[in-house]
Amino acid sequence: MSAAAAAERAARESYGRLLALLAARTRDVAAAEDALAEAFAAALTAWPRAGVPESPEAWLFAAAKRKLIDAARRATTAAEGQAQILRGIEEIEHDMAARDGPDRRLGLMFACAHPAIDPSVRTPLMLQAVLGLSAERIAAAFLLEPAAMSQRLVRAKKKIRDSGVGFDVPSPDLWPSRMGAVLDAIYAAFTAGWADPLGADSERCGLAQEAIWLGRVLVSQAPEEPEALGLLALMLHLEARRPARRDATGGFVPLDQQDTALWEIDVQREAETLLRRASTHGRAGRYQLEAAIQSAHAERAKRGAPDWEAITLLYTALGELTGSPVARLNAAAALAPRDGAAAGHAAAEALGET
Repeated sequence: MSAAAAAERAARESYGRLLALLAARTRDVAAAEDALAEAFAAALTAWPRAGVPESPEAWLFAAAKRKLIDAARRATTAAEGQAQILRGIEEIEHDMAARDGPDRRLGLMFACAHPAIDPSVRTPLMLQAVLGLSAERIAAAFLLEPAAMSQRLVRAKKKIRDSGVGFDVPSPDLWPSRMGAVLDAIYAAFTAGWADPLGADSERCGLAQEAIWLGRVLVSQAPEEPEALGLLALMLHLEARRPARRDATGGFVPLDQQDTALWEIDVQREAETLLRRASTHGRAGRYQLEAAIQSAHAERAKRGAPDWEAITLLYTALGELTGSPVARLNAAAALAPRDGAAAGHAAAEALGET
């Protein structure tokens, strides 16, 4: 493997883990990012000459740690302040050296979606901190000027540092109030990428894949969280249909007219496996219900028609859970293919009277 390829792979697989480790003690995400960026730059210089190290992640961590220490020493003149920073670095190094050391990416995700962080910047912050996406790429995906996105990200990182937002995973009793923000931030990234059905915008299209990667990271860190499983299942079900969303001329193809032969069956199978895992916990939530709805639509590939009975019941449950008028309207619309157009029309009219 070439040095460039090894660095790219390390960036993909290790960036979030390294950043979370480096920033966990100091809570200074920006400083950790700078140190890690310098470490990757050093790797591109050193690895072609000396060869790719046996553990690229450990090499990058050591290089970033040195950069972080040097920067801290330059910025901190007080001996006590330097000692505190160095103690934090030593603790990080101990974490990294430990066999199967902690993966702090879940804590980093919770920090990015902390109540102190503006909801509008949680998704961009997570994309940059966990995946290492540049502000320019994130800005392009969200149709913003790079300078504006950079300013938002800088303010969010300053908030984490100055407000003492921790990187610790919340205790289980706080998960119901905190996990939703993490899930919503990931799904917002996916929908931003999914909102380009023609696939003309490569940045937005790629964002859906990045969101799925985030979903996989979340599931790897919280394998028993049913809504994390449900979210990943939902995104995979939707992504499996991407090849069928456009016709030969690039026109949008509605779901009920898509060629099911173009659906990616392996991706759908993975989604079904995740959904079954989620269901064993007996705690249905929004993302599990939405994934189950997409699963019922996927039945058309097997039976020739969606499972309208299930779709009606699931949309009804989703409407009751979330209070969403869109879910209630979709439940009414699902009655038409099941019970006839008149039944669907009557249900929709009844909604308008409530």
